Amino acid sequence: MTAPLTLGTRASPLALAQAHATAAALEEAHGWDRGTVSIFEVRTTGDRVQDRALAEIGGKALWTKELDVALLGGATQLSVHSCKDVESERPPELVIAAFLPRADVRDRLIGSPSIEALAQGARVGTSSPRRTAQLLRQRPDLQVSIMRGNVATRLLKIAEGSYDATFLAAAGLDRLGIDEGCAVETDAFLPAPGQAAIAIECRADDGETRALLAAIDHRDTHRAVLAERALARGVGGSCHSPVAALAVIEGDGGLWLRAELLSSDGAQQVQGEIRAGEGDEEAAGLALAAELLDRAPPEVRMLFAAA
Repeated sequence: MTAPLTLGTRASPLALAQAHATAAALEEAHGWDRGTVSIFEVRTTGDRVQDRALAEIGGKALWTKELDVALLGGATQLSVHSCKDVESERPPELVIAAFLPRADVRDRLIGSPSIEALAQGARVGTSSPRRTAQLLRQRPDLQVSIMRGNVATRLLKIAEGSYDATFLAAAGLDRLGIDEGCAVETDAFLPAPGQAAIAIECRADDGETRALLAAIDHRDTHRAVLAERALARGVGGSCHSPVAALAVIEGDGGLWLRAELLSSDGAQQVQGEIRAGEGDEEAAGLALAAELLDRAPPEVRMLFAAA
């Protein structure tokens, strides 16, 4: 390495925790002194606008576009993202070159010991179409409305009684050292594509940085998320589209991908799964996407651009 690396990240507490974990992993892998990887904080549009759903103001690109500008302009050499917040179609000049080991993929319910224990008509806050649809599938009596903000803000809204409950990613809570909420198993709430994975992106033509990142790339996480993101790309979902996917690497090295598409109210859904060998992760994701769209009821298919 000819000069210290500069890492771009959002300025939220969770994003900074992920950025520092990435910097530490690089420094350890290459025997560098602490501080060799510097942190460049960016306040994104998604952080600034907190009163509307992402779909109303530009979608997931609101979490990435300012970081992309810094990366493409040379102010940074890499960006660190929560993978579930990264749009499935990225600029060709950029590449997700590495992933840290994936954490707990589950959601946690905050404010109630279980979904079943929520009172009739309870107020649940979430900005996720996936969580909304999955929740209403089980409890159509609940009142779901938009809740945005960082983890601390959302926890405060529950504590103040603005909402009766919300969902947060277990991985994010764990990374912040917050032991709150009850985990919802994936059989009930399949996670978002890429959930719990930290994605590290660099310029596609930056061979030096790509080589450095290869040393910290967790292969099983990379393979699993590659399949999930291919599925998301294949169905053409947007921030309005309730889509869930989870891939795991099995004991024989094969990949098992499960996914579901839902209508906005969760009343209609289509589920499926596929298995694939190493090297076929993207093909498997695209194949399952096509199958799900082919079998999806009209109320679901209309929410996905690829239909």
